[in-house]
Amino acid sequence: MPRAVEVAERWGGQFGPYRPHPAHRVGSEAFTEAFDRLAKRMDDNYPFFHPRYAGQMVKPPHPAAVVGYLTAMLFNPNNHAAEGGPATTEMEKEAVADLAAMFGLPAHVGHLTTSGTMANLEALYVARQLHPDRGIAYSAECHYTHERMCHVLGVAGHRIPADGHGRIDLGALEEALRGGRIGTVVVTTGTTGLGTVDPVHEVLALARRYGARVHVDAAYGGFYAVLGRAGLGGLDPEPWRAIAACDSVVVDPHKHGLQPYGCGAVLFPDPRAGRHFAHDSPYTYFTDSDLHLGEISLECSRAGAAAAALWLTLQLLPLTPDGFGRILSANRRAALAWSDLLREASGLRLYQAPDLDIVTYFPTAQGLALSGIDAASQDLLHAGMTAAADPVFLSVLRADARAFAARHPDVRPDAASARVLRSVLIKPESEHYVPTLHSRITELAAPGPHPAPGTAAQTPA
Repeated sequence: MPRAVEVAERWGGQFGPYRPHPAHRVGSEAFTEAFDRLAKRMDDNYPFFHPRYAGQMVKPPHPAAVVGYLTAMLFNPNNHAAEGGPATTEMEKEAVADLAAMFGLPAHVGHLTTSGTMANLEALYVARQLHPDRGIAYSAECHYTHERMCHVLGVAGHRIPADGHGRIDLGALEEALRGGRIGTVVVTTGTTGLGTVDPVHEVLALARRYGARVHVDAAYGGFYAVLGRAGLGGLDPEPWRAIAACDSVVVDPHKHGLQPYGCGAVLFPDPRAGRHFAHDSPYTYFTDSDLHLGEISLECSRAGAAAAALWLTLQLLPLTPDGFGRILSANRRAALAWSDLLREASGLRLYQAPDLDIVTYFPTAQGLALSGIDAASQDLLHAGMTAAADPVFLSVLRADARAFAARHPDVRPDAASARVLRSVLIKPESEHYVPTLHSRITELAAPGPHPAPGTAAQTPA
């Protein structure tokens, strides 16, 4: 980090001295007092860095990403136009080319975004422009952003049921496609709830038969293409290899890509897709550049620092099986190992075998009825998060009675749905921590009070 400051100061020194204005100066005592308050506020947080946090798909960025972001942030480039950030514009183009190669896209047009939601909006915007009179189909297990973005774009959304593993139901999809009302089908590699990978290759063949496009939402699981396209890690290569033949793809480097928020990306294999974003600005695009990134984007100002962070990370951890693949392999091994433990566990049951690195499971201490499972899941979640010692941080996923019946027909449907526990093993450190995590959750799932290890249970007065 000190070198980051040196870089900015050395570069700035070539322009000669100037007198700083006192308007934005603050005293060191005032800054220290304010920073101390900030530091105290940051105590109200969860340990995203630690494998005992197995809740949402959150983890700290890689140190290289932090340093890359900080270095560029001191320059404060805006990657909307080349004159806003010449260096980071080129870094973004190179990093996006690496992401495209990860999916097997030789030709492409694309850019970084502030989030996967924004990236999906851009992809669905192009879908609407190409088929203004046809709707967009998406799975019941897809991310909720697709339904929301259809509303934003004024496009008819068609919700397609999922099968017994959480994948888009091919029979229901074909029935919807027959009507000629669908112009684009959204597939997901992996869903944010279950981590399920849709059969992209089968959907692609079906969509083409009915003249529809295919958009791949790989925001969460996209980096697994590093392993999937090569058939490594026990992954079926067919869905991953089919992505290259689809019409658009979204991936979030701020998930598996070790980047700070916000860093998403949208890619179109056909460079002509950029024409749908064509616009002009009377004061923006003056630098001699083959491509200003704002000319192929709905967004305007974007942090060039995000591009620098991703670029530096990819210099050190390339998108290869021996680079990023080592991290992903550890995540997946952790998920598979925990699934094996859950299959043999007493008091816990695996909800569904993981496709990637999301593990879902539920406690059975309150019986095999949906109402009991829901209550027990909530109790375990709360007990783990509030434990004075040895806490664990999980998340929950709501599954309806139909989804339970497809996976666990012995569960009594006395309610419309039930929450199950969900853990995203997005950190490779989870591989070594799974036995400890499983032991603690098994303890919390057992009937009765749950004193933390090393403490005595309190006897009611």
